[in-house]
Amino acid sequence: MKAVFQRVYNASVTVDGHTTGSIGSGALVLLGVLREDTEAEAVLMAQKIANLRVFTDEQDKMNLSLLDIQGEVLVVSNFTLAANCSHGRRPDFFAAARPEQAEPLYERFMTELRALGLHVEAGEFGADMTVNMSGEGPVTIQLDTVDWEKKK
Repeated sequence: MKAVFQRVYNASVTVDGHTTGSIGSGALVLLGVLREDTEAEAVLMAQKIANLRVFTDEQDKMNLSLLDIQGEVLVVSNFTLAANCSHGRRPDFFAAARPEQAEPLYERFMTELRALGLHVEAGEFGADMTVNMSGEGPVTIQLDTVDWEKKK
């Protein structure tokens, strides 16, 4: 599972002109589900994101997590995170999970974030979306569960 975490002042997502999710201070998370992903990766990614210490404390040091600041999370499904650009000019997306596998894992990821106590809003799985955000920092972090598995 891959994610791009963006620290934000606020963010929103619209589908066909209707807002499906909107948050204040917290994180915009673009989430890509890969073919080999299971519930274990969804839970691991949610726990990592909830506890990632990238928000500043009173000494202006990045010591606080989403849980610490009671931040909000906007989750947007994004299969293009599985892009392979190693050959030619057109990326392939063969590593991306099929929708019937990806959507339940996307939902499981959000369920875990909520279980951890975070307020979660979302885009619409599989839809063409417009994402707006006001980035803070900027702090943008790429996360990949495959990297964590290699370190075990």
